Amino acid sequence: MKKLLLSLLPILLFADFDYVVDNTNFTINQGSVFPDNFGLDKKTYTYNYDRLRVKLNYDDENFFVHFIGDSVNYLGEEYVDAPDFEYITLLEADTPFKTQTKFYDYKVGSVYAKLYRFNAGYEDEDNRIVLGLQNITMGVGRLWNPTNLFNPKNIYALEADEVFGVAAISYTRYLNSTSQVSVVASEKKDKTFKYAARYKAFLEYADMAVDAIYSDQTIMIGYELEGNLADTGIELRSEGAYIKNSLAGSINPITKEKAFEDTEFFQAILGADYGFENGLTLTLESLYSSQKFSFEQIFLNVNSEILSNLTYSKFYLGGTLSYTFNIFLDGSLLYIESFNTKNSRFISPTLTYTLNDYNSFIAGAMIQNGENGSEFGSFNSNTYFFKYALTF
Repeated sequence: MKKLLLSLLPILLFADFDYVVDNTNFTINQGSVFPDNFGLDKKTYTYNYDRLRVKLNYDDENFFVHFIGDSVNYLGEEYVDAPDFEYITLLEADTPFKTQTKFYDYKVGSVYAKLYRFNAGYEDEDNRIVLGLQNITMGVGRLWNPTNLFNPKNIYALEADEVFGVAAISYTRYLNSTSQVSVVASEKKDKTFKYAARYKAFLEYADMAVDAIYSDQTIMIGYELEGNLADTGIELRSEGAYIKNSLAGSINPITKEKAFEDTEFFQAILGADYGFENGLTLTLESLYSSQKFSFEQIFLNVNSEILSNLTYSKFYLGGTLSYTFNIFLDGSLLYIESFNTKNSRFISPTLTYTLNDYNSFIAGAMIQNGENGSEFGSFNSNTYFFKYALTF
């Protein structure tokens, strides 16, 4: 895989291509990501996060090459020295080659470079094949994606769609205008492979898909449904996944015991969208999981391929409300309720001002609320941020 990616470099160097450069800058005030009972002093950090991104796109009839590279900088001495930042350094792509450099610390911050996407492919009316570091799309959920074990979104992150790439070859065969078959083979960090197959078709009233994923650790069988409710304008969707996973048996560093080894459970989402004529859009979605996991189990399996499916509660209800005030100003509100022994909630309002095609500003918050011992109440940490995005 590494040799094949390197062989694509001459194409990028000598071909005509389009490019986009954008810079995303966050000023963040954030509480610790660790819960109150994790044995660490709770602190609040103020720091700056900056990502300079270069996108290169080459297209020649049916062939294409896509490249996205990042330079990432964290500015804030206290934050870089904190356990929260050490946790970030543990997160990396599950690929057989490194996609990012080491974190290079300097007096008041830390910086590193990252290969976000790098792939090449061919597409015509009947076929699409992509090879390299790419995004594998599965599922229909807006907030959660139980079926996507490759690079699912994280709705609790500042940028939910910023996910690691997958080193894979993916192929889609368009059977006709309403149905297609897709297969994926990806290589993981341990040089083993993860395979997926998906069949999608339109069945009279809705789009339907059947998904399957297999690796040495995991078996997943899932479904997807999405369609309009008669002539109401309401879009309904659902996806579900049966997951069987054999973990390596992560060791608790304190008790020296295994957190858990094998797990088998079912997850599903049910959601709906509706856009009002006045510019208001409402999205509702619920998530059910037949099994829940502790913070310790999740933390000790941070590099597991089912990390996004390890939930603290068995049932969640969430929704987003977005409204366009005018051509410059948009607002949105995300609300998620965690139903457990003690209920808790995650609330994220944002306000976006778009100056022009090149400059945008976003102010927002990520608030966690609940009783002590509840999912979000245990963290007792809110995040407030200001984002400036520049594209040129």
